[in-house]
Parts: sequence; structure tokens; C-alpha cells
Amino acid sequence: MFWVELTGDEFEGAVQQVEGVCLLPLSVIERHGHHLPLGTDMYIGREMCRRAAQLEPAVIFPDLIFTQILEAQHCSGTIAIDPDLILQLASNLISEIARNGFKKIILVNAHGGNRALMSYLIQMQLRAQHDSVLYAWNPQLLPDEQAEVQAQWESRVDGHAGENETSQMMAIRPDLVRRDQLRADGEGLPLGRLDALRAAGLTTGIWWYADHPTHYRGDGTPATQEKGERYLEAVARSLAHCIRLVKKDTVSPQLQAQFFAAVTGHALTQ
Repeated sequence: MFWVELTGDEFEGAVQQVEGVCLLPLSVIERHGHHLPLGTDMYIGREMCRRAAQLEPAVIFPDLIFTQILEAQHCSGTIAIDPDLILQLASNLISEIARNGFKKIILVNAHGGNRALMSYLIQMQLRAQHDSVLYAWNPQLLPDEQAEVQAQWESRVDGHAGENETSQMMAIRPDLVRRDQLRADGEGLPLGRLDALRAAGLTTGIWWYADHPTHYRGDGTPATQEKGERYLEAVARSLAHCIRLVKKDTVSPQLQAQFFAAVTGHALTQ
């Protein structure tokens, strides 16, 4: 169920019904090649959560679209927020979700550039005592489904506006996919301009631009609605499985409480 569709009278009952679990999808507004809308990640994140919550009930908070996308500032339509503001906004939202009764909050990633941000956010939770637990989930498939679903992809390079995301958008909002703008001219292949550094284990903030300055990685031409539907159903089952695990998780809350008690005790002995 969606947070914004509940009435104030229904809210507390909904928190109890979902056992205090809230999903917070993280996405961005950025270029997705020539053929997909700027809100591609938003649509995909929202749909993953919607389908998963139908399998295992959870409340879905409105999409947090103001996350890390500084590498796309040169592309028209991108909304790139200052890093300090991103952290402050995300932290404040998480606190507000918890204040409203959700003791288990799952960050659902719909944008590759948010992986480091999400890792940092969950570590930041240890800065001050909380009675809620923050989890981070990056899309992956259940082990027994992975091989079958992965076998449908024809592209050898994918990752951004390619076969996977294009297929998903064909399943979610086919009216927003500009099929006449799909390209298979090699634009989506990595340029490899920093391969020597990468081979040595080095990276820089400009790594994505070095390979994909037009924000297109892969080949969207083999995409189909059927492939997108198959992937979305599978990834929803995976997220639903994680929601069930989070509901059953008693170890993380206990360890977190133990940790903060130890922090307080340590401070008192100083």
C-alpha cells in the first residue's frame, strides 16, 4: 500500500498490518539514452515496490528522487542536488518514517549511482541511538530464478537504458518509450578511456563519464515488454522475500540496542 493513499485514520492500522515495515525507493531524474524518459528510475523503483508489496505487505513511501547523480549534470533535464542536502534530506525522511511508527525501513535502490550513498546512510545510523533499523537492498534475483531470467538477455553489455531497463519501461509505461529513437550503433559501448587506471584498481569521480558520456550503456533494441514483465515479476519476488526476512529479523534490533548501550556505557566511563 502507498503511504500517500492512506487516510490519517487508516495509518496506524496500516503500520500494524505490515508489521512496521516501510519501503523507501531511491531513484533520480536523469538522462536515459535517446529513448527513455528522465524518470525511468523513478518508475522502475516504484513498480518494484508495488509488485513486491502485493506479495508481502509493506507501506511504500513516496519516491526519493533527490539522490546522487552529479555525474549527469552535463545532460539536459538532470536534477543534481548538493551532497550535503542529499544526506540531510534522506536522514530527515528516515527519521520521520521511523517517528510515524515504522521500526524497519528498507531503502530500495533503483539507481546504480546510489549504491555508495545507501551504504553510507546505513552506517550513518550508528551516529545516534535509534529504535528503528535501516536496511539497504539493491535489486537482485532469487538464486533459483537467476539463471532462467538472465538467459533472456541478448546484450553482452547492459546497465543504463539498455535491454533490461528498456524492457522494464515497456512493461510499466510503454507509452513513454520512444522506440523510433532506439540505437544499436555502438553508442552504448564503454569508451574505455580510463581502462589503464581501472586495471590497476584505481578509480575517479569521472569514471562513468569516461565510458558513457551520453548516459547510455548497452543496446535497447532487443528489449521487449515480455522480457520486462518477466524480470519485474522475478525481482518483485526477491524483494518480497527480503520483506519477509526483515519482518522476522529480531537479531538486528537486539544487536543495535546492545551496541548503543555499549556506546553510552563507554561514554560514561570516560
